Amino acid sequence: MLDLRQVFSLTDFLRHHRDHIARLGETGKPVVLTVKGKPSLIIQDAESYQQLIDRLDAAEQAAERKRRA
Repeated sequence: MLDLRQVFSLTDFLRHHRDHIARLGETGKPVVLTVKGKPSLIIQDAESYQQLIDRLDAAEQAAERKRRA
């Protein structure tokens, strides 16, 4: 689940990108970036993104095995 305290404007991200990138690496939690006050992007560090993709792949494979059984 997204932490609503981790919502920043794209402008803030660009101005303070080093701090944001450091926090992403430490927490592994995604951050929402807004453009004109609306959620526009989600950024995440590569390692936690890969873990998410691996979990999704495993869940899809399990669902496929269940359908075939």
